[in-house]
Amino acid sequence: MMGWVWGNAFGGWWWMGLLHLAWVTGIILLLVWAVPRILRRSGGPAETPPADPLAQLKLRLARGEITPDEYEELRAHLRG
Repeated sequence: MMGWVWGNAFGGWWWMGLLHLAWVTGIILLLVWAVPRILRRSGGPAETPPADPLAQLKLRLARGEITPDEYEELRAHLRG
């Protein structure tokens, strides 16, 4: 009787331990993958535009929001 219990009943439980290990490993991998992406999306410090109007104008030119001709015109207007 003792051989039957150890041979069949408890001997088949090893796969349940492996399944549990697979679940835990999967959850840990999901967290390792997801947490950095969530933190990156929520962003760090927001970019504050420079207080200097000429610096803002240079940024707009660099981003392609204005043409070089518009830049020169606005720069001349800012310098008075």
